[in-house]
Amino acid sequence: MRPIHPILLLTSITALAQDWPEFRGPDKQGNSAIIGLPTEWNPNLNKNIVWKAALPGIGWSSPVVVGDRIYVTSAVPVGGEEKPVVDRSLRALCVSATDGKVIWDKEVFPQTAATAPNIHKKNSHASPTAIFEADKLYVHFGHQGTACLNAADGSIVWSTREFAYEPVHGNGGSPVIEGDLLIYNADAAKYPAVIALDKTTGKQRWKFARVSDAKRKFSFCTPLVIDVNGKRQLITPGSGVVNALDPVTGTEIWKARYDQGYSVVPRPVYAHGMVFIATGYDKPTVIAVKVDGTGDVTDTHVAWKMEKYAPHNPSMVVVGDELYLVADNGILSCLDAKTGTAHYQERCTGPISASILHADGKLYLQDEKGLGVVVKPGKTFTVLAKNDLTERSLASYAVVGDDLLIRTEQSLWRVGTK
Repeated sequence: MRPIHPILLLTSITALAQDWPEFRGPDKQGNSAIIGLPTEWNPNLNKNIVWKAALPGIGWSSPVVVGDRIYVTSAVPVGGEEKPVVDRSLRALCVSATDGKVIWDKEVFPQTAATAPNIHKKNSHASPTAIFEADKLYVHFGHQGTACLNAADGSIVWSTREFAYEPVHGNGGSPVIEGDLLIYNADAAKYPAVIALDKTTGKQRWKFARVSDAKRKFSFCTPLVIDVNGKRQLITPGSGVVNALDPVTGTEIWKARYDQGYSVVPRPVYAHGMVFIATGYDKPTVIAVKVDGTGDVTDTHVAWKMEKYAPHNPSMVVVGDELYLVADNGILSCLDAKTGTAHYQERCTGPISASILHADGKLYLQDEKGLGVVVKPGKTFTVLAKNDLTERSLASYAVVGDDLLIRTEQSLWRVGTK
């Protein structure tokens, strides 16, 4: 038997221990198996604040955690002055989980103000979350480019700006890895598509042209790969339609239409043989689609719909038989996942964009003003705690060890019992 090199053994152990390798965590749907997470924190009293670290620039990508390292992206103004029109450096950073100190900080792409499209006031130039796999960090800046870095030191393995497209409001959706492919939505103002790159070279392997009746083509969704009776499906919502693709070839398996829904943001979740999709602006609707169909399944496989208090931006989470979703105005809903029947719809937070986290038998929600609300799962609305960081926050939670990572406009916080 070939001996295992100690470094490879260490890498394998680290991979098994990784907490949060991509957007929405190890299951890609906002669930963590970690127990012992904090329910209360207060920066004024230094209660359960392990550390607070200043981050350069602005980025609403969520943290990625592997072992004792945290990875984020950011858009840093050249010259240091933050203003709407300025040249920026699109960067990846590695931060120590122990003390929040920067281990490495690397430019991935320069971004000139003259060629950078305007972004939405709730967006940043670094909003997609990175992915870690096998000592590589894949970073994506939407229309501005995609790259693979060595996670150890941030050196660039490959980078490409070949697949630029015309965005609206900037970049948003994160990529997903499936086998040897790095796949992302490129829902541009015109000619929306899904693109698969060879993750070892950055070369295009396939491209799927998204077709729908939606007049506004742009969206910002992160795909989800699921297993259906032993076969893989790439669930990729866009404007007016959700497509299920064969992730290896990019060929369509099924689709469900939702007319004029656009600027779709929430990542799908999958449970009970259905994917749950939020259909975007102007009037968001949550739809449950059974995944065992082929072709156009709009009239045959949509199990239920729910319009009241559907989210524009925050991704949902399934816990057992319940689907939890929070509208952008802070109304939290608990639905029967199988039928769509509402158990409750209650005011929970202020305006919110971050996705819901389910961990340690609790729901965690972080609103745009920095208020974190902890809720007990169940058919009755029960708030366990409210914790205010008093800093603007649009990024979703991550988990490190048995602590939380919370990104605010200028800082990264590690929150946990000390």
